[in-house]
Amino acid sequence: MSDEKFRSQQESWKKSVDRTLERFPERKDTFKTSSDIDVERLYFPDNDNDYENKLGYPGTYPFTRGIQPTMYRSRFWTMRQYAGFGSAEETNKRFRYLLEQGQTGLSVAFDLPTQIGYDSDDVMAEGEVGKVGVAIDSLQDMEKLLDQIPLDKVSTSMTINAPASVLLCMYIAVGEKQGVPLEKLTGTIQNDILKEYIARGTYIFPPKPSMRLITNIFEYCQQNVPKFNTISISGYHIREAGSTAVQEAAFTIANGMAYVDAALESGLDIDAFAPRLAFFFNAHNNFFEEAAKFRASRRIWAKIMKEHYQAKDPKSWKMRFHTQTGGSTLTAQQPDNNIVRVTMQALAAVLGGTQSLHTNSRDEALSLPTEESARIALRTQQIIANESGVADTVDPLAGSYYVEELTDQIEKDVEAYLDRIHEIGGAVQAVEEGFMQREIQQKAYETQKNIEKEEEIIVGLNKYKLEEEVNPDLLKVDEALEQAQIQSMNTIRQQRDQKAVDYSLEAIKENAKDSNANLIPFILEAVKVYATIGEICNVLRDEFGEYTGI
Repeated sequence: MSDEKFRSQQESWKKSVDRTLERFPERKDTFKTSSDIDVERLYFPDNDNDYENKLGYPGTYPFTRGIQPTMYRSRFWTMRQYAGFGSAEETNKRFRYLLEQGQTGLSVAFDLPTQIGYDSDDVMAEGEVGKVGVAIDSLQDMEKLLDQIPLDKVSTSMTINAPASVLLCMYIAVGEKQGVPLEKLTGTIQNDILKEYIARGTYIFPPKPSMRLITNIFEYCQQNVPKFNTISISGYHIREAGSTAVQEAAFTIANGMAYVDAALESGLDIDAFAPRLAFFFNAHNNFFEEAAKFRASRRIWAKIMKEHYQAKDPKSWKMRFHTQTGGSTLTAQQPDNNIVRVTMQALAAVLGGTQSLHTNSRDEALSLPTEESARIALRTQQIIANESGVADTVDPLAGSYYVEELTDQIEKDVEAYLDRIHEIGGAVQAVEEGFMQREIQQKAYETQKNIEKEEEIIVGLNKYKLEEEVNPDLLKVDEALEQAQIQSMNTIRQQRDQKAVDYSLEAIKENAKDSNANLIPFILEAVKVYATIGEICNVLRDEFGEYTGI
């Protein structure tokens, strides 16, 4: 069709729309995505036919269409349900149940004391032991957590950040006890401290020593645990704090660049560590925006790694990512509605090309998920994989005029944010100055106002409400757990070789003073003699200090 004929048809269609609008006005004056991107009434073919540079082919640069040539036609994404509560024994039962039900990878949720490096008997842990995740104090707990789970066959993701080095060492030690060679251990450790300063708050040490621990992990794993993903650069918590899709992608990619810079400054070769970098994104309700966000993020990261950092290995250009459906989108009201929300979000993640996926449970706005709710969440993934047909072709949304335009617009908006962060001095400086925090807070405030004014509809919350709702059965953590965990710690302290513990903690202390020393081997030795997470983190607190915010 000639350009002239195409333009003539467009004008004719627009006139017919004007006549229709006289009888049937549209629901809103303007339509926007969650990132304030205008949604046009209709999208047309793009005159820019630069297919090779903008889209390319699956498995090839710039990876807009996916990081593998055949994607899910060869293997489904890893179904990795996030779980952890109470004691290590209880969580181990849940893990084994989910594996029996068809889950293909583990994902560990730790309780708050573990996340900020306190033992269960610390005064700071009182009332929080085992509440939002599993309590892990020493290697003994990790042994119980992974009992009868073959670490040479199952990959494990651990959502742990400030004390990531300690938990990784515990995992390595359990693998050694199982007789699994280090080169066969697979999984991911979140290890992303910058987003803790931005959005989540479970930090311990200031930025500089925290970045040192992260690069120590990069170096150690490169040499000893080559199949383990050394970081999961997380946008999930940035989104949960109230960011837009664009902010989530931009701030996550900026943080990724900061980790790459830190690793390069420590002397590591980019193609030695970059292939093991992984990402972690959120999936919210604006279906097409979410799918486009994933496609745009892959393209942006590929360009950064190839053009800015001059990485030579194509594996260094690939953005591999895990997705979790949006916890903040779930409602306590009419919790069964959350099954629908999670299905929609999971489908966006799959159509966006995720490598692994966690689907939230319907009752997570109320409590930790029950076994039944966790099973329904897993079944949601299995139905999408096996019954929907969306995994039968690669990048099925490609070529949609809307999706491609949205992908391009998100890319432009993310790059604009990256330019602003570069002008500030990079992600670390932007965090220290509170730039990202302020941007997220402003958007969260605007969103809440829109919900309260019913300009943004949340079904069951501000519209279509029920007068009386049936209270679902909820999972409750036994209050006796805390004392049982403390007693277990006391037993460990009585039985372990205290001289060996003292020696190992002193070695950590002395090497923490040397900025060129890699601390991971010393932490590993401490873990093996059953030093606790609190003992190890307290030594590092004494040397590094604690971060108290901006």
